[in-house]
Amino acid sequence: MKTKEEFREKLRRIDGRGYKAYQELEGAYRWDDFFLFLDHAQSDPFAPPSKVRVRVEQGVAGFPMELITSKPARVALCDFLTRVFGRYCRALSRPCGTGHSGEIHITPCGQEILERTAVVVNEKFVEARIAVGLPARGRTITAREAQRIFFEVLPEIVRRSLRYANLDKEALWLHVHTAEDQDSLRRQMKERGLVAFVADGSILPRESGASDRPLPKDKAIPFQSPPELRVSFTLPHRGIVTGMGIPRGVTLIVGGGYHGKTTLLRAIERGVYDHIPGDGREFVLTVRDAVKIRAEDGRAVTGVDISSFITNLPGGQDTRFFSTPTASGSTSQAANIAEALEVGTSLLLLDEDTSATNFMIRDARMQALVAKDKEPITPFIDRVRQLYQDYGVSTILVVGGSGDYFDVADHVIMMENYRPRLVTAAAREIAQAMPTRRNPEEAGPFKPPIPRILLPDPWRLGPRDKVKAQGLSEIRFGRETIDLSAVEQLVDPAQTRAIAVILRRLPLYADGKRTLREILELLEEEVEREGLDVLAGRQGEHPGEMARPRRHEIAAAINRYRRLAVRPAR
Repeated sequence: MKTKEEFREKLRRIDGRGYKAYQELEGAYRWDDFFLFLDHAQSDPFAPPSKVRVRVEQGVAGFPMELITSKPARVALCDFLTRVFGRYCRALSRPCGTGHSGEIHITPCGQEILERTAVVVNEKFVEARIAVGLPARGRTITAREAQRIFFEVLPEIVRRSLRYANLDKEALWLHVHTAEDQDSLRRQMKERGLVAFVADGSILPRESGASDRPLPKDKAIPFQSPPELRVSFTLPHRGIVTGMGIPRGVTLIVGGGYHGKTTLLRAIERGVYDHIPGDGREFVLTVRDAVKIRAEDGRAVTGVDISSFITNLPGGQDTRFFSTPTASGSTSQAANIAEALEVGTSLLLLDEDTSATNFMIRDARMQALVAKDKEPITPFIDRVRQLYQDYGVSTILVVGGSGDYFDVADHVIMMENYRPRLVTAAAREIAQAMPTRRNPEEAGPFKPPIPRILLPDPWRLGPRDKVKAQGLSEIRFGRETIDLSAVEQLVDPAQTRAIAVILRRLPLYADGKRTLREILELLEEEVEREGLDVLAGRQGEHPGEMARPRRHEIAAAINRYRRLAVRPAR
């Protein structure tokens, strides 16, 4: 390993040369109290910034082992350090030339606590994986600015953010304890048969449609559970927390427009993730495998069994193995449910506003006009109870216009000015006093979708083909673009980047014998065993821009690939 003085001397020698001379700096160096790894030097000042790692041994970093031994604590610690490192990057680095010159950047974080690769902490060291814009004027190296970055700015950022002694310990421990409490609450929810929990005092509304930050407390109405659904838990750090527990089964969220129905469902769908202190939704928790379902006009569907919802299509197309390049609203919603069931879910989340009306219900008048033998769709209202009773799959559904769902609901929660009330008894009285005239349309028992085996050929790319995530909701895979804009539980561009890496690696798993679910389970086992870095493949490759996605979002990307090829498992 080289010394920092050798690094300084190399900088002196390449000063004023063409930009590619920065590549002579690649390698490992020992600074006074940390190690620096320049894994990849960018070839142009306008290219993506250079990949750098900084590593501090635990003898210097000094993090207590209790922050590392449990997974919830370790994930929260790495998340916290990523945020602190990023804050000092923004405060201390400055542009100083052409392109990305002078930038020091680490993957930004949102409101969720996610398992990330940006910072790694173990018993031996703490390491931050960052991007540095090597400075230039035009395409000429400016060594003086580079020296300032590597010998002044970066050491100060490392000192302030990667040493336990220099951190805000109260904030750090609150971050970790909040994650540990959320982990404890999730386990207790399972024991009590709850699929979701919303703590009293939670702030559910967001700052704006473009921001996921909480609405200021002086403008928000804190959540307060209806007495009938109030439950309490004892958490290891926070102590007793009370709130609304939503049991397994079919739950409706009703109420007038702008009274908070969708806001509540939005918080519940994000409850599959842990949240940072101060988010307002720290104790809005949902079973981890909950899936938000919506209509998605125009998406590709490949070989999906939608026969429990749609049969007898004109032309005799087989809906047990249904494909289309441009699905309709109802067909896409049926496919989204089938795909969620295929990879495993215990809770479906739906909002009437983003659903296809003809998929959700056919009322009595429409049934009278269009006979069942002329209608291929079995609406969701006639399947939702079967899903729960026969397969244990619960549903939480926002409904504003169809009281017929009262007949199939276990619980009905009404939102009034962002305050929930339990109105199940009143809904049942209305259902009895005003019986629906519609006829149930289920055509036999609900059958789980047939598993699909992924065929490997579509995932093999040529040497010049690239795979790249573009923001939160798009992946460029070779010549195809995978649109994830309707995948609402994808929350961080770093998750999308991880999915792109997984798609590139799919030929290692898709052998023409494994089902999609088997592939996803194999991936999860590998990540659990070896960490997210395993996705980067080659040892030593800079993997610092990923966050862990759920299997459901990985499956969503696979299912939306227009060249996908599958065959039924039986």
